[in-house]
Amino acid sequence: MSPAAPAFRDPPAWMGPRAAGILLHPTSLPGPFGIGDLGPSLDRFLDWMAAAGQTIWQVLPLGPTSLANSPYGCASAFAGNPLLVSPELLVAEGLLPEDFLRSAPSFPEDRVDFGAVIRWKEILLRESWRAFRAHASHEQNEAFRSFRRAPEQEPWLWDWTMFAAIKKHEGGREWPAWGPALTKRAPDAMSLIESRLSADLEFHAYAQFLFFRQWDRARREAAARGIRILGDIPIYVAPDSADVWANQELFQLDEEGRRTAVAGVPPDYFSETGQLWGNPLFRWDVLERDGFEWWTERVRANLRLCDAMRVDHFRGFAAYWSVPAGEKNAIGGAWIPGPGSRVFGALCDALGDLPLVAEDLGVITEDVVALREELGLPGMRVLQFAFGDLDSTHLPHRHVPNSLVYTGTHDNDTTRGWWSARGGDERGRARDYLGSFADDEASWALLRAAYASVARWAIAPMQDVLGLGSEARMNTPSLPEGNWAWRMAGDALRPDLAGRLEWMARLTGRVAAPAS
Repeated sequence: MSPAAPAFRDPPAWMGPRAAGILLHPTSLPGPFGIGDLGPSLDRFLDWMAAAGQTIWQVLPLGPTSLANSPYGCASAFAGNPLLVSPELLVAEGLLPEDFLRSAPSFPEDRVDFGAVIRWKEILLRESWRAFRAHASHEQNEAFRSFRRAPEQEPWLWDWTMFAAIKKHEGGREWPAWGPALTKRAPDAMSLIESRLSADLEFHAYAQFLFFRQWDRARREAAARGIRILGDIPIYVAPDSADVWANQELFQLDEEGRRTAVAGVPPDYFSETGQLWGNPLFRWDVLERDGFEWWTERVRANLRLCDAMRVDHFRGFAAYWSVPAGEKNAIGGAWIPGPGSRVFGALCDALGDLPLVAEDLGVITEDVVALREELGLPGMRVLQFAFGDLDSTHLPHRHVPNSLVYTGTHDNDTTRGWWSARGGDERGRARDYLGSFADDEASWALLRAAYASVARWAIAPMQDVLGLGSEARMNTPSLPEGNWAWRMAGDALRPDLAGRLEWMARLTGRVAAPAS
């Protein structure tokens, strides 16, 4: 990505040749410990991806979740999610007693029970911390010290450990309720609490050490199989987060740290009253004064996790929907001009050309299209949006090479669920366009259309590859509870399914044909 790039339709060089991929967040992997993690089940998934001709693995944001367990409401824009730490890898490294796993609770296999998982993982990680202090090798101790001293942790690790430790000390209360001294980070109060909570600070640093150690291993395993990771960076951060607490001047807050305006979107495909996200809005004028330094460090840290990165709610950089704090829905908001290409110019000046994808869905106006084309970023096309109107830009004949095509996204119903809810006109247009197919083959009809598209990358949620219904939906945007919990069955990664997908990828030029 270059901020001086002219509008063009050719994909950037970093995208490489035509490719196919899978959208699956690690929490959705199967396994015995209540939530998907970065251990053996991930390796099996990567093996299956390679057999299926898939070279792009897309994940959702990887931070520690807070708001309704949403990866788009993380308590830190920099830290990793300790719930993803693999117990089995800890045992293998001698960082957890093997018999500890035999005492694990019985968890649901098809859904994440976040409350139960969070409680057990906290106990597990603290047990690992005790084992580390008692038995860590010289190499392990040195690796932990190096992690804490490394320059890539300097912009965020202390703030995160302080935030996490104080929040627990305060009984989970949000940071504006911690009292004036800690809310405003008064130096004397911060020094006192740092001394008092020093053991907890060490523990939270250790949990981050484990996450990044295991994620680095996951990246190596993916790369060894020719698989690139497409990450995700939300434009906004959670109100009750280390980022807002540590950088209050960068957000639209009052003197007590309360939000004065919040983020959302106006009425759209997903909700008649819009979506009221509640995130604090940025003070872009303040961010610009120091050359968008906070954003630069955020992007630098997130690119450590992936090979390319999807910028969620890209349209918010052109203009963002601002809703006065206290509103019950998003209808009463207004569009406010965003920073446009200025922030991306600063990022490129500091970090060089960037492998970014623009999530350009929703209410897209000419200024959003102009910004994406000015930056030369690939955008997104979603086939579930294609058949509601004639000549939709999401129809394959309207696609361009500089784009990614999806059957659906994490915010959509599964394709099988979507198809079962379509009316006659939309079904008729889809069948006229795609050709005849049985209702239980709707997912594969969209998969074939996606793979045949000229879009450089074609990506499908794992639920669509498996042909699952609405029970496997990952997120319903207007639903405040019950999202993000779907998990894949342990026997889902069948060789015949991999073979069918690999042949489709080979047939459409998304995987190299074997040498004759």
